[in-house]
Amino acid sequence: MTTLQVLEMDSGEKRLNELGYKQELRREMTLFKTLAITFSCISVFSGTPLYGQSLHYAGPATLIWGWVAVTFFTWFVAIAMAEICSSFPTTGSLYFWAAQLAGPRWGPFASWCCAWLETIGVVSAIGAQAYSGSQALQMIILLATGTNKGGGYFASKGVFLCMYMALIIIWAALNTFALQVIAYLNIISIWWQVIGGLLVTILLPLVAQSTQPASYVFTHFETSPESTGISSAPYAVILSVLLSIYSLYGYDAAAHLTEETKDADRTGPVAILSSLGIISVFGWAYYLALTFSIRDLDYLYNTDNETAGALVPAQIIYDAFYGKFHNSTGAVVFLCIIWGSYFFCGLSVTTTAARVVYALSRDKGIPFSPIWRKVHPRSKVPTNAVWLCAAIGLLLGLPILKLDVVFTAIISVSTIGWVGGYAIPILARLVMAEENFKPGPFYLGRASRTVCLVAFLWICYACSAFLLPTFYPLRWKTFNYAPVALTFVLTLIMLWWVLDARKWFKGPVRNIDVQDGN
Repeated sequence: MTTLQVLEMDSGEKRLNELGYKQELRREMTLFKTLAITFSCISVFSGTPLYGQSLHYAGPATLIWGWVAVTFFTWFVAIAMAEICSSFPTTGSLYFWAAQLAGPRWGPFASWCCAWLETIGVVSAIGAQAYSGSQALQMIILLATGTNKGGGYFASKGVFLCMYMALIIIWAALNTFALQVIAYLNIISIWWQVIGGLLVTILLPLVAQSTQPASYVFTHFETSPESTGISSAPYAVILSVLLSIYSLYGYDAAAHLTEETKDADRTGPVAILSSLGIISVFGWAYYLALTFSIRDLDYLYNTDNETAGALVPAQIIYDAFYGKFHNSTGAVVFLCIIWGSYFFCGLSVTTTAARVVYALSRDKGIPFSPIWRKVHPRSKVPTNAVWLCAAIGLLLGLPILKLDVVFTAIISVSTIGWVGGYAIPILARLVMAEENFKPGPFYLGRASRTVCLVAFLWICYACSAFLLPTFYPLRWKTFNYAPVALTFVLTLIMLWWVLDARKWFKGPVRNIDVQDGN
């Protein structure tokens, strides 16, 4: 490599070469495009399906102030991640960071655990977004055809599953195009979510003829043991804030795109922090708007209401527009905005999942790695990895036909895997010797250990909360299957490590010799 080439090299590509990787993906993403994809992965409306049960567990005050508390601790995680991303701008991100920060002795094992947690999290997140999008579409069709009271069509489980699968297939198909196509779609997405979020947040309370007083929204605490089976107030509070935890992760998507982003050692951290900042404000405003607009709390959960009690925010929106205009047109429009948010979010999550699988395959950490690491010669997209993620997402949806708690299980697995993956590099950063860390442009200095400690403890709490039963008494139809599914999968992964993988998996595999420039 000539001196001129080195001088002209993008800072992110230069750092990538120093870390031992060739530039194989097309590096053409700007900060705004990276921010658009990252912001889309989080989504303003992502917690909509959880709103009803979160409100039911402990009332509005816990839900609203829970968002503030969760946001506070999530910032510690995001800041810690931004510092590490600035130092290691690679597509493999989390598990690469774990390998580098844990050192030669523990690096391979840390990398292995992190890689599989991350993979489990991002792939199952495709299913979570597909379920949310299908539920929103189910409500749109119901209200557009006459409501539950007026003979409207309520999609059966079979039709629901078809909608679920169609969304995943569309996302996979779009992700086979060049990343520029996805980037432009996500530019539409960020404006869709910002403008749509503003419309819903501002107009909903204005349209609602009777709104709840501030004292109700900010101070009312009430458990519902008769319907949730949970009489313990602390337990109800823990379950109530699951909505906020689920809504406030995914900002590491910027890290997965760093090999396709210009000056990624700088733009990656900015995208991580900016996307969290936007969603922190918009998400809180959205849930405030919903809560202020509640007309009759008990009616929201009535299976004989206009939305069949299937989606509480849809009923709140319907009540507001029907009370004002005596029709459901406005509610359908607002639900279309929410559905569009899920569509763009699922598209971005599919992009992120494919990059994670591609990176792990490049490092030979997945069975049949040569297949999944192939990059399309023209589009420079890991097409096979895209369709592998889509196929797993489709399989995750099959239990929809028999179980009503599929969404709870999918979001629990997704959150524990995705957020749990954050814990390993953050812990490694916490315990490593400071002189061994090569900082990037975004560096915390002496504050790093404090930030990482708070971040790690918060992640441990957040993941533990998603393992808890969400309804009592425990029954097959209401059981949280996430602990069972995770135990089974992680046991297989650990057995694979002990019996075989530890002999050959050494973490990220260098594919460039920096000294020779090859």
